[in-house]
Amino acid sequence: MATILGLNAYHADSAAAIVVDGEIVGAVEEERFLRLKHWAGFPEQAIRWCLAEAGIDITQVDHVAVNQDPRANLGQRVGYALKRRPSPRLVLERVRNQRKRVGIGDEIRERLGHAPPVEHVEHHLAHLASSFWITPYDDAVVLSVDGFGDFASCAWGPADRRGVRIDGRILFPHSLGLFYEALTQYLGFPHYGDEYKVMGLAPYGEPRYVDQLRQVVLLQDDGTFELNLDCFRHHRESVGYVWENTTPQSGTLYSDGLVELLGPPRDPSAPLEDAHRDLARSIQVVYEDAFFNLLEMLAGKYESRRLCLSGGCAANSVANGKIHLRSPFTESFIAPSGGDAGGAVGAALQLWHELGNDGRASDSAYLGPSYSAEQIRATLDESQCGYELIEDEAELCARTAEAIANGEVVGWYQGRLEWGPRALGSRSIVCDPRRGDMKEILNAKIKRRESFRPFAPSILHEREPEWFEHDAPVPYMSKVFQIREEKRAEIPAVTHVDGSGRLQTVDRVANARYYRLIEAFEERTGVPIVLNTSFNENEPIVCTPREALDCFLRTNMDVLVLGDHFVRR
Repeated sequence: MATILGLNAYHADSAAAIVVDGEIVGAVEEERFLRLKHWAGFPEQAIRWCLAEAGIDITQVDHVAVNQDPRANLGQRVGYALKRRPSPRLVLERVRNQRKRVGIGDEIRERLGHAPPVEHVEHHLAHLASSFWITPYDDAVVLSVDGFGDFASCAWGPADRRGVRIDGRILFPHSLGLFYEALTQYLGFPHYGDEYKVMGLAPYGEPRYVDQLRQVVLLQDDGTFELNLDCFRHHRESVGYVWENTTPQSGTLYSDGLVELLGPPRDPSAPLEDAHRDLARSIQVVYEDAFFNLLEMLAGKYESRRLCLSGGCAANSVANGKIHLRSPFTESFIAPSGGDAGGAVGAALQLWHELGNDGRASDSAYLGPSYSAEQIRATLDESQCGYELIEDEAELCARTAEAIANGEVVGWYQGRLEWGPRALGSRSIVCDPRRGDMKEILNAKIKRRESFRPFAPSILHEREPEWFEHDAPVPYMSKVFQIREEKRAEIPAVTHVDGSGRLQTVDRVANARYYRLIEAFEERTGVPIVLNTSFNENEPIVCTPREALDCFLRTNMDVLVLGDHFVRR
C-alpha cells in the first residue's frame, strides 16, 4: 500500500495526480489554476490541490513518480549525438532539460518543504500505463504515439494482469507527432496545440497533396515509418522550444526542403484557400496511412484484438474513429487525458504496480476540483448577481432544457472539474443541436473561433446506435464517427461538413445530472443530444465558480447554471 504523487513537469500540460492505495483520488492540470493554456513548468498549484484533496501533506507521500526517465534509451542518445553531431545549442538545451528533471526532488523540497523519494518512469511507459491500468481488459496491445519523450516518439507492447511491457519503439528523430505539428505550422497555425484546427479543416478539402507528403513520411515494410529529414530542422539544430513557466512555444520545425516540395507556407494572417484545405486533408490522410500501417503490424505481432492508445497523437479523434474499420482491432480505449498531462496518472499507476501491487484504478474523467453550494452562493452574492435556487434536480434540468430548446446559450457548471482536454458535462457550454445557425451564434456570443471548426454532440449512451454508425461507449469525446445520413438534418449544429461528429456518450452513472439534462431536452424535442463545447473564452476551461461567473458576465451567454443556482442575464 502506498500514496504516490504523479507528475508531468517541465513540459507542456504540466499536471499532478495523487494515487492512494491504487485509486486515483485526484488529477488536474496546472493550466486550470494559472489560466495559461498548456502551461509548462513545475506544477506547484496542481500538487498542492492534489495533497489537499487526499487530505494529506507532502510528508505523507511515499513516492513521487515522474513521467520522464533520463536513463531511458541512453545508449541510443549517445550514439545519435556521436554519429549525427547536432548543433551544440541543441545538445545544451537537451542537457539542461534533463538536469531539471533529475533535480525535481530539490524543487519539491524547496517549494513544499519536504521531498519524498523520486522515481522516474519512462515517458512512453507512463503513457501506456495511463490507459491500460484504468481499463477492465484482461489483456491488450498498448501503443503510445507522440511527439517525443525520452528520445522516442512511439512505443508498443503487450499488457495483461502481470504488467505493461514495451517491446518496440520508434526513436528520435522520426515522429508522427512532429510531422503533424510541423505541417500545422506550415499551414499558418503557429500555436502549441493547433493540430485540431487541421483536423477540423481537413474535411473541406481534397487529398491532392498525398503524393508529395508520402515523400515526407516514408512507410517501412516492418510497419514503422521514417521522416524525410531533409524537410525538418529538429534533428540538427535548435528550434527554440520554450517550456519554462509559460505557455509552450516552438520555433519553425520544417525546413526549406519542405518549402521546395510544397511551395510557400501560409502566413497566419492570410485567408484560407482551397490549396490549404486540400493540404489539411492530405496531412490527415498521410497520418492515417502511417498510423494504420503501425496497427497492422501490431495486430500481426500480438493475439489480443483490444487496443489501448495513448500519447499526444491519441487526440487525433478522426483516426481513432476508424480503428474498427481500418484495422483488425475490435475494441479500443483512449484515456480521458491521453497526452502528456495523462503521464502524471500513468507514472503513478505504473509505479504502484512495480511496487508489487495489483488491481485497476477506476475509469473516470471527473477527477478535478469541486466547490460547495456555499462557495457558489458566496461567489454570486459577492458579485450581487441575482439567481434562483432550484434544489429539485428534475425542475433544474427541466428549466435548463427549456432554455436550450429556446435557442439560448447555457453555461453548465456542476460537480468535479474534468481531467483532460475535453469538457464532458461538468464545465460545459450547452446549446440546441437542431439549429443550423447555432455555430454562428456561439462564435458571435462567446467562442470567436474559426468557422470550419465543428462543435461536439453529447448523446445519451443508449441512443447512440440510432444516431451514429457506431455502437460502443465514447465517454471522453475521443473518436469521430459518421452520423446516420437520415439524422443529419435534425442536428445540423453538430454535424460536420463530411457528416461526422466527435461524440460523447453520456452514461447515467458516470455523470447523472448531465444525463438527466439531456433526457429533459429529449422530452421537449425528441432529440437525445445537446451541443457541448468547453466552458471558456480563449482560455483554459473554467475551474472555479468565480471564473465561470466572470466568463458568463463578459460574454453574451444567456443562462448560467452553477450547481443548483440558476442565473439569467
